[in-house]
Amino acid sequence: MKIVILDRNSLGMDIDLTMFGDFGTYEEHDVADRADCKKWIADAEVIVFNKTRMDEDMLQHAPKVKLLCITATGFDNIDVEYCKRRGIGVANVRGYSTPAVAQHTFTLALYLLEKIGYYDNYVKSGAYCKQLGFSNFDRVYTELEGKTWGIVGLGNIGTKVAEIATVFGCKVIYYSASGSHDSATYERVDFPTLLAQSDFISIHCPLSDRTRNLFEENAFRAMKKSAIVINVARGPVVNDQDLYEALVSGEIAAAGLDVLGVEPMEESNPLGKIKDSEKLLITPHMAWASVEARTRCAEEIYKNIQAFLNKEARNRLDIE
Repeated sequence: MKIVILDRNSLGMDIDLTMFGDFGTYEEHDVADRADCKKWIADAEVIVFNKTRMDEDMLQHAPKVKLLCITATGFDNIDVEYCKRRGIGVANVRGYSTPAVAQHTFTLALYLLEKIGYYDNYVKSGAYCKQLGFSNFDRVYTELEGKTWGIVGLGNIGTKVAEIATVFGCKVIYYSASGSHDSATYERVDFPTLLAQSDFISIHCPLSDRTRNLFEENAFRAMKKSAIVINVARGPVVNDQDLYEALVSGEIAAAGLDVLGVEPMEESNPLGKIKDSEKLLITPHMAWASVEARTRCAEEIYKNIQAFLNKEARNRLDIE
């Protein structure tokens, strides 16, 4: 069996993938244009990839492919219907990044809540050495305890965040975009209620027609002016332009983002104009990327291939 790994550097070059040699021959290729990818997959039986779009235009250049293994949870960059017609298996990875993304959610939230950027700069600037008192209260912050934490998407990551928020003393409510999720532990509310009641909103839902631009000008207008929004899901769930307007006008207090509408960030993205890290904190889509999570991701792909060879349906879409 021949395995071709695309987007190799999306897993990090510190992660060892030589284990895939157990299945036969394998090739590694970094992120590249589609023309190169089409050449590389010509004789592949298994394609491991992340962001390369696997549609008919791409897959018609892979006549031998039997299995697609995406190094992510979502299937939005795969033409599932075409795979169904071709009989190509499609497998994802699930749960590998839950601890890392939940951790990063609170890293963003607490940085913004406690004005850490301001106070770090205050000390390093030498201003703290010159003040009279031992404490500084230039920037007011509040406690998590007693606040309402709203969650969009109560899957594995959303549930982990809910557990942590509860430990901090928050009341947790959640919104199910699909309308199909029920929890015996946390209160499910409609979207307007989530917006109106939440002091913090963290986004953990998949990208779909229901969630694209879910957070736009009307949503921001319906939120508390003291609210903090955290998006560690998919960038297009939040409208970047509308978020910029909401932050600049003071419709909401702050936002922490690990994802954007287009990645890498475009120079034209209006959010790049906001330099105040008390109002906006952006990280480069790395919430999922602890070394442990990336290692688990590779191991999960290995298990998916192994299961496929054993005719087991592990993590595979039912496309028969």
